[in-house]
Amino acid sequence: MRRLFWLAFGLGAGATGAVLASRWTRRQTQRVQPRAIAREAKGGLLDLSKLVAGSIEEGKRAMEARERELRAEHDAPTPTSSTPGPPAAAADDGTSAV
Repeated sequence: MRRLFWLAFGLGAGATGAVLASRWTRRQTQRVQPRAIAREAKGGLLDLSKLVAGSIEEGKRAMEARERELRAEHDAPTPTSSTPGPPAAAADDGTSAV
């Protein structure tokens, strides 16, 4: 009777182990298929692009805030146009502050 119990127990444990190993192997092979890798890479690139875009926006806000601080500190006028370049008051009249 004992031998029959342990035989059945061993067969059950072996079958369970085989099923679990088979499922694990199937999941791993699906995970490394080119489609899955491409999908993961695409998701990673989208996350990276969002992170970079957010960093750039944060950098622009910090730059504008620092520019306002410096202009206030040095009593400099704020530029009237949104185009980059020297302020209108800083026309080249031969006297350079450099």
